[in-house]
Amino acid sequence: MSAVIEFRGVTKEYPLYHHIGSGVKDLIFHPRRALSLLRGRKYLAIEDISFSVNKGEAVALIGRNGAGKSTSLGLVAGVLKPSKGSVSVEGRVASMLELGGGFHPELTGRENIKLNATLLGLRRKEVNARLDKIIEFSELGEFIDEPIRVYSSGMLAKLGFSVISQVDPDILIIDEVLAVGDISFQKKCINTINDFKAKGVTILFVSHNMSDIAKICDKVIWIENHKLKATGDAETVIAQYKAAMLSS
Repeated sequence: MSAVIEFRGVTKEYPLYHHIGSGVKDLIFHPRRALSLLRGRKYLAIEDISFSVNKGEAVALIGRNGAGKSTSLGLVAGVLKPSKGSVSVEGRVASMLELGGGFHPELTGRENIKLNATLLGLRRKEVNARLDKIIEFSELGEFIDEPIRVYSSGMLAKLGFSVISQVDPDILIIDEVLAVGDISFQKKCINTINDFKAKGVTILFVSHNMSDIAKICDKVIWIENHKLKATGDAETVIAQYKAAMLSS
């Protein structure tokens, strides 16, 4: 099998700017010293992580909140760049990294479908041909012609996933969006992900729901304290992770 996603010694840091508070005076009278201190403070999101995902694999990233899972997805999606190391990704990527990502709050659901589908690489003719299926999948009814600023988080998830359901990605990235939909819609989303899987689409999935991961994924990558803790078949790594969470 050929790797379509590969992390090689990847580290990602962010500048850490705290509230200056009592340091305002120092910033005014000694700006070079104060700015030097601010620039030197970093938040380490992930550190020296290496892994690969082969074409057609369904892989979950698991770990506690803040471990570095979403940062890893952002690096795969290309919206982030590594501070050290390299990330290589081959193929067209479709991603849902956050609710409402790629949507405009003042546009209607219908208008945002056209915008988001275009951002995901569909041509205008393709969008128009698939529009009815996307709207039907969303289950939004008359709300499809309302501005999305009035949508609930569940409605945003439905809108976003309905667009994903009709694109043709090589790699599909999904970050926790199933957690906000109702049970019937979650089931429909899982079925759609499994349909992509059956077509040979590579899937990278983040969730705290181990049951969903077991239904979808063959392989699990566990990130703990910003470092790679374990990688292997889903059943084995999920069992290790659950044991660690129960003992902590």
